[in-house]
Amino acid sequence: MEDLSHVDESGAVRMVDVGGKESMRRRAVARAEVRMAAGTARILRELPKGDALATAQLAGIMAAKRTSELIPLCHPLPLTHVEVTLEVGEESVEIVAAAETTAQTGVEMEALTAASVAALTVYDMAKAVDKQMRIVDVVLVEKTKEPVN
Repeated sequence: MEDLSHVDESGAVRMVDVGGKESMRRRAVARAEVRMAAGTARILRELPKGDALATAQLAGIMAAKRTSELIPLCHPLPLTHVEVTLEVGEESVEIVAAAETTAQTGVEMEALTAASVAALTVYDMAKAVDKQMRIVDVVLVEKTKEPVN
């Protein structure tokens, strides 16, 4: 098993020094799902376009921008793009969040934070009608980097 990147030889936590790394174009995509009763999903689908889901989308974008404030050892990154999409299924809402930057470190934490906060926002908006909702499968699905031309 590789050493933990945020722990030094003595076991103390540390911020990773990325100062010597080359800036690269980086992209990460994360996914989360909020499982719910079919009736709850129907209610969300029938709302006027943009209401509840637009709020969750904006919450995810805002969260990505504040990731370094929420997770102590994350570097603040100059995000060049954040996109959060939500799709209401028969018994769930699927959230996909993508974050992009040109920097010396990756954006997977920003994508994961965006997906998580968007899921929490959906949960918050629907909790009054569905006490059995679950946020599941928060996962990184893609991470890429390429040289800056």
